[in-house]
Amino acid sequence: MKLARKQRDVLSVEWVKLELIRTAYATRGGLISRMDPRVVIGWYVLFAMAPWFTHNLTTLACLFALASVFVVISRVGPLVLGLFVIGLGFELVYLVLAATLFGGDFTTFVALTEVTVKLGVVSLVSLAAFVSLDPEKLSDALLALHFPPAVAFAVSYGYRMMPILVEEFSTVMEGYQLREAPPIKGGVLGWRHLAHWAKIVVKAFYPIFLNTAKSVRTTVEALEARGFTFATIDPRGREIRLGSLRVTGLDIAVVAATVVAITGCYAIGAAWPLHRT
Repeated sequence: MKLARKQRDVLSVEWVKLELIRTAYATRGGLISRMDPRVVIGWYVLFAMAPWFTHNLTTLACLFALASVFVVISRVGPLVLGLFVIGLGFELVYLVLAATLFGGDFTTFVALTEVTVKLGVVSLVSLAAFVSLDPEKLSDALLALHFPPAVAFAVSYGYRMMPILVEEFSTVMEGYQLREAPPIKGGVLGWRHLAHWAKIVVKAFYPIFLNTAKSVRTTVEALEARGFTFATIDPRGREIRLGSLRVTGLDIAVVAATVVAITGCYAIGAAWPLHRT
């Protein structure tokens, strides 16, 4: 009973909201969160491109393991990591079914697995990089790299609106659940409860966005108060906004270690090659 109550408390909307806030604002710390955001983006591009230059399964397995190490030292939260594991599990089930139903064999499964491992490496690196960047760092890095100001603004705005959307979802859903009684009998596998929950979700769609609209103006004004638009049109504002960006020895060390590790993965793959036949 205690275990069931504990699981119910952990898997709540409030927990999801707190996890999203921790993820969006990189509150867990970690090695990559202490790096310059411009270097983090360059590190991400370097690592994300590495799997696409080989078909060697040994090399891909080593790159997957290396990306997993960076996920651990980046302190990725259980929510996004759990979603990644669930998605990877469903992908493997889909590959087995596709290879079986469309007349394929083990070779077909291996061929599809190769692409899945490549996408898995990119996903793990994305988790490590973007979980370590809060909205300010990411938007500053995009401005420093001369991305369009609208892109940097959209990233910063989207990060701030995500927890608000989850909070509004929780509030509206609780209101509907108080007004509408659930089915007395759940039916086979509780399909009536699922149908009732799906009905509430559809009804809550418009109220969520109407309530969120009230926060749009406040969020935009907060961004403007921090000089977002001024930094894009005046060189002095841009210099002040980007003045905190510094490339340190830690950035160079992490990038150099990553290059050496990726080279090592390719060397291991060359020594013990494993290709699909």
